[in-house]
Amino acid sequence: MPRAGLVLVTGWLTVLFCAGAVQAAPAGPHAPDNPTQFAYLAEQLRKSPVHVSDQIPREVPRSTAPAFAREARRLGVPTYVMVLPHASYGTAADGLLAGVHDRLGRKGLYVALSDTGLEAAQTYGVDLPGTADAVTEAVYAVPYDATPREVFRHFVDVVTSGEAHERAEEVRAAYDDGGTDEPPGLHTDTTERENQSFVTGIAVLGIPLTVLLVTVHALQRRRVRRAAAAGGPARVPGARGGPQGGGRTAGGGTTGSGRQQPGGGPGPFPRERLLPLMLGAAVLGGLVAFTASQIFDDTTSGDGTRPTAADMRARIDRVSAGLRRDPLYLDPESRSTLDGTERAHLRKRLRELDVPVVIAAVPTPPDDESGGSTELLAKQVHDRLHRDVLMVLADPATGVIELVNYSTRIDDSYLVDRPRDLAYTGPAEEQLGRHLDELLTYVDKAPRARTGGRPYDPPPAADPVEEKALPGLFTGDFEAGMVLGTFAAGLVFGLVAAARALARRLVRRGRPAGRGAGGRGAGGAAVPAAPDRPTLSWLRRTARQDLDALTAALEAAASLPEEARRRAWECLDAAALLVDGDSDGRIDADATPVGLTCAVVLARAGRTAIEEPAAARYVCHRNPLHGAARRRAPGRPAGGPARSLPVCEACRVAPGPVLRLRSPGSGGRGAYAPYPTLTGPLAALGDGTGIDQLTLDVREYFGVH
Repeated sequence: MPRAGLVLVTGWLTVLFCAGAVQAAPAGPHAPDNPTQFAYLAEQLRKSPVHVSDQIPREVPRSTAPAFAREARRLGVPTYVMVLPHASYGTAADGLLAGVHDRLGRKGLYVALSDTGLEAAQTYGVDLPGTADAVTEAVYAVPYDATPREVFRHFVDVVTSGEAHERAEEVRAAYDDGGTDEPPGLHTDTTERENQSFVTGIAVLGIPLTVLLVTVHALQRRRVRRAAAAGGPARVPGARGGPQGGGRTAGGGTTGSGRQQPGGGPGPFPRERLLPLMLGAAVLGGLVAFTASQIFDDTTSGDGTRPTAADMRARIDRVSAGLRRDPLYLDPESRSTLDGTERAHLRKRLRELDVPVVIAAVPTPPDDESGGSTELLAKQVHDRLHRDVLMVLADPATGVIELVNYSTRIDDSYLVDRPRDLAYTGPAEEQLGRHLDELLTYVDKAPRARTGGRPYDPPPAADPVEEKALPGLFTGDFEAGMVLGTFAAGLVFGLVAAARALARRLVRRGRPAGRGAGGRGAGGAAVPAAPDRPTLSWLRRTARQDLDALTAALEAAASLPEEARRRAWECLDAAALLVDGDSDGRIDADATPVGLTCAVVLARAGRTAIEEPAAARYVCHRNPLHGAARRRAPGRPAGGPARSLPVCEACRVAPGPVLRLRSPGSGGRGAYAPYPTLTGPLAALGDGTGIDQLTLDVREYFGVH
């Protein structure tokens, strides 16, 4: 009896102590209040340290669990990862981690991820420095479009870097300083792909077309210069030839030598040269397109994950199997909104109804297999059940309830006419059980129909692979970009042409005026541009210009003395013989410095014959490029005695250097030598030979009589 009393007293004290402990236990935010959810998730983590929900296969397929496990192994501590819909965590993901840890009872790092990113991470019984800082850094630094797998990889990178605290402080400081801009996205979305297509269209057509236009323009300018230098036909009606009738006509005819007159412009750009340029532009466009395809090579807007068929049907199989066992199915991954009493009451009501009714309290996130469509979810579940049923879908997070009648004999309009009671949008924690009970009351009272109704088949959900696939780079706004690229090419070409013209004008204005570039010589006499060591390019350009000037002067001269006209035409004809050996109306590409210089001297002498006939007989023997010789001065030709030789006014006052030219066989690149020592008719001018004798020597040199 004393022993029995002792046991009784001990028992009562134990009961009182436990009651007091329960009464004093704090109901903090991390206290487990969803035993069903905690137990289910703990059981899943007991099977595998990574649990990926089957409710978001479009964003995070269950088949990606091994990828999460590989990242978790880098941390070096036991790691348990849960990837659930955002709504499954409620307002405190830390509380869910605490509840799952209490049920699982294992030490390690617990990580909560959702389709929106990193929710929480907490260590239990292990030391992993930088965990909290890595969570903070991930919240601020991870781009908005990063997938949960990429977020977790970033989190692991920060923890294992050893710089988690520094990186967290850096992003905190940037945010505190007003840096609220989102980090740039990781993936190309549809809008960005349209921009890429637009830019590619501009580049594919704009760049080659710009190059083609600028190249053709440059080549045409070069043809113009060459044609002017070689003397194309000058189309002046009514002009006649020289006094012998064998001279070259101003209308583009031929002289007695059979050569075309210099001075005209070129015709249209040759088609045989334009076609290769167009082919090159097409090749350039292809290279631009290929380069763009290598730069903008994204094919999907995510990380490349593709759900399998098993991923897409996993939740449907789970819900269907649950409804076969129990007409009331509560999603175990979601926070519980019905207590035990409510669940028992609803099951009792469902058994008492004479209409088959099932209730599935499951969420419909946008990334589920149905794409967020409750009608499609109901159809897929019904196809698995293979029986007539009134299906009730209730979202445990929002409390929204929807009904889909599959062939049950109930008047649907009776339920539809009560929108106030059936359009539930209140807090699910407080009203879902009561609203479901009211719904079953309406179903019980609803009139019965003669035949069962059936909803229209909902449209199929978007294919998860095609949903993430990006449009082709050469589609969409690519054509609009090509149109704009055409206008841009024209604009750039106009700017380039204008810039070149402006640059040429500025260069010409900036050239110093002196003896070598034209101006005034000693005594104020006009001196043409006459360098003592001209380059081949200067000679070609000057020959073109002076021949143009002589041709224009002959065409404009209405009346000239017979002697002046004869001398001018003979100068023009002799100059043509020197620079147009192939009779194509252009300066020969192989024209020598001696021949070009002689042509320039003759062209200037012809101008002098028109403008000042009395001064056109001789040119300066020191540098024939100086032009007319109005005086004579003592001089000593090479290898001869001193005598009086013709000089220009400037050389009479101060003798200038003797003209030096490159040898004819050097291609314009040899050493300079005094012109009287070089072969050709020009050398005779060093002995004081007159212009008339020079034209005769040129004609005899080329065998023209």
